[in-house]
Amino acid sequence: MARPRIVVVGAGFAGLNTLRRLERRIPKGMAELVLVAPNDYMLYQPLLPQVASGLLTPQSIAISLHRQLRRTRMVPGAAIGVDTDRRTVVVRKISGEYAYERYDRLVLAPGSTTRTFDIPGLMEHARGNKNLAEAVYLRDHVLAQLELANASDDPAERDERCTFIVVGGGYTGVETAASMELLCEEACRLYPKLRRHIQWHLVDIAPSLMPELGENLGRSAMDLLRRRGVQVALEVTVREVTQDKVTLTDDRVLPSRTLIWTAGTSPSPLIKASGLPAERGKLVVGADLTVPGHPEIFGIGDSAAVPDLSKDEEGALCPPTAQHASRQGPVAAENVIASLLGRPTQHYYHRDLGLLVDLSGRDAVARPLGREITGPSALALTRAYHLYSVPSGPARVRVAANWGIRALLGGEVSRLGFLNRSIETLTDMEELSGYLTPEQARERVSLVEGD
Repeated sequence: MARPRIVVVGAGFAGLNTLRRLERRIPKGMAELVLVAPNDYMLYQPLLPQVASGLLTPQSIAISLHRQLRRTRMVPGAAIGVDTDRRTVVVRKISGEYAYERYDRLVLAPGSTTRTFDIPGLMEHARGNKNLAEAVYLRDHVLAQLELANASDDPAERDERCTFIVVGGGYTGVETAASMELLCEEACRLYPKLRRHIQWHLVDIAPSLMPELGENLGRSAMDLLRRRGVQVALEVTVREVTQDKVTLTDDRVLPSRTLIWTAGTSPSPLIKASGLPAERGKLVVGADLTVPGHPEIFGIGDSAAVPDLSKDEEGALCPPTAQHASRQGPVAAENVIASLLGRPTQHYYHRDLGLLVDLSGRDAVARPLGREITGPSALALTRAYHLYSVPSGPARVRVAANWGIRALLGGEVSRLGFLNRSIETLTDMEELSGYLTPEQARERVSLVEGD
């Protein structure tokens, strides 16, 4: 009897934790494990703003999959289609070639992409902070603007290059604004005449920052940002973006050559392309994480509409957070094993343990288990949690060492040369095109199998 093949798409919190549990629970040789992912590392995204600011090195949060997974075969590429009839995933490898991975059980955890809107100039002139390449590029871009402003004698050009706008009042936006403002403060030691020109703006269409934190902590975070010079504008968003100015919906026109877009995420295009049932773009799954009508397919993470059983309200879904994705992975793994053995599956149930926001420097706000904390104790708790959550011993050491070096010796303000790479649009660093409809996926698989 052939060994069952379990294919996992995506190596984020959800996918990696699924495979780690499968490797521990399935005896060697009893099943074939396959991972489809474009990179050979798992990105610890919560600390991405600190990479953008230079507080952490990129390697610190790139967790090697080869060290984490010993028995899993890795296919370097993006899953772009699913033929559910033949139980085959179509993969576009990083070489541009196509591969076809047959599965007996499929776990879809492709993550999310940057959510964009039809705003004139947004795609051409905005920059994101969703992956490692974008974070490093963003740091180089901000420092380049300061260097160019320092070398210019034109006051108008200085204002344009020294005005930075972050759109999005969620965790990524708030932490990015806080981290990058700190980077500019350090740069001002080199370019003191720029201090009066530098402006940071954080805008969001919502009436409050990070509403999940609650009114008090959201206000505390906003006060901390404002004390550090970040101008926060709520119930406002972007109307138009050009190369040298940003027009807001309150009719303000800000001279700026830097718009950082962190206004939410969208499910992976793979979900829509697959033809599987979806709700608001997310893969519909039951409480046991299986897709209705396809008990061999499981969905977890940011692109899955996982019922939140901890809430009393009907139709409540788990938020797309690392905390939920990390815990859905092991449940999916146990249910994959149960389905192969003909045993009952279990429901995913997890009560949120709290929220933590690192504002860089010495600032943080936290709400662990419903308790609101600010100041040094919040910062200590936040960083302790991150060290605990990073799924690699060497990575924990690197992160802790980076924090220690910055605390003792300060940071270094220098570019790494990434501006030499051409990035034409906001989402150039993400896989957003070339996905196959179910019919196209079946056609490709049929051609390969000779039908």
